[in-house]
Amino acid sequence: MPVATVLIKIRAKGNDDVVDITSKVAEIVSGSKMKSGLVNIFVSGSTASVTTIEYEPGLIRDIKRLGERIAPSDEDYSHNDTWGDGNGHSHIRASVIGPSLTVPFTAGKMALGTWQQIVIIDHDTSARSRDIVVKIMGE
Repeated sequence: MPVATVLIKIRAKGNDDVVDITSKVAEIVSGSKMKSGLVNIFVSGSTASVTTIEYEPGLIRDIKRLGERIAPSDEDYSHNDTWGDGNGHSHIRASVIGPSLTVPFTAGKMALGTWQQIVIIDHDTSARSRDIVVKIMGE
C-alpha cells in the first residue's frame, strides 16, 4: 500500500484561533494520485488540536466559549506551577479534542460532509507556527 507524508506549516494566533486547512489537505490528497484510502492529519505540539466543524463565524465564537467552559483560562493549574508559562488551560483543551483526525477518501476526494471542514485549533496563549503532518495511505 502506497504511503505519502507531507508537512503543512501554518501561522496561528493562539487563544483558540481556528484555522481552516481543508483546501490544503484536499490538494495533498488530490496530488498524491491515490484514488482510495485514508488521510491522517496530525498537529505537532501539546497545545493545539485538530477536528472537523462547520467553519463559520458563529461556530468559531462557540468553540472559544466552549474552551472557557472546559478549561477556564483564569483557573489555577498545576502545570502553571510546574512551568510558570500560564498555559495549563491550553494543554487541557488540546487533550480533550485531540491531536489527530483520519478522513477516508474515494475517487481522490475526501468523504467530508457539505458543511464539514478540517480545522486546527491553537489553544496556546500566543501566536506561533504550527506543523501539521499529513499522511496519506491508499491505492
